[in-house]
Parts: sequence; C-alpha cells; structure tokens
Amino acid sequence: MTTKFQLREKDEFIQLIQLLKATGIADSGAIAQEMVVYGEVKVNGEVDYRKRAKLRKGDFVEIMEDRIEII
Repeated sequence: MTTKFQLREKDEFIQLIQLLKATGIADSGAIAQEMVVYGEVKVNGEVDYRKRAKLRKGDFVEIMEDRIEII
C-alpha cells in the first residue's frame, strides 16, 4: 500500500522516526526506533539505520508492504 505524506510548507524535512509515528506505522517513538535499529525500514530502496534521517520531498520509505512517498 502506498501512502503520500505531504510536508508542511515551512518544513524542509521530516525525521524518519517522526514520519513512522505521523503515518501510524509506529504507535510510539520507541517502536519507530526499534523498527529502524532492526533494519525493517528502507529509505529510497536501501536499509537505513539512521533514526533521525532527514527525509525530503521525493524520498520514499518502505516497511514490509507499506510505502510512504514524501511530497
């Protein structure tokens, strides 16, 4: 399933764990961090272990069957 996440005009980026919480993929920051640490999250097709990776327009995140596009 693909979800589009729109950054607010004033925001240049969103951190990875914040995105996971904002989209409901993770119920809490702790769960979001665990998902990243255990290599369950891909950013732009590559596993990314950076909890605070800065995601910008055009980036995409994949977690199992879910895909989030930053617009």
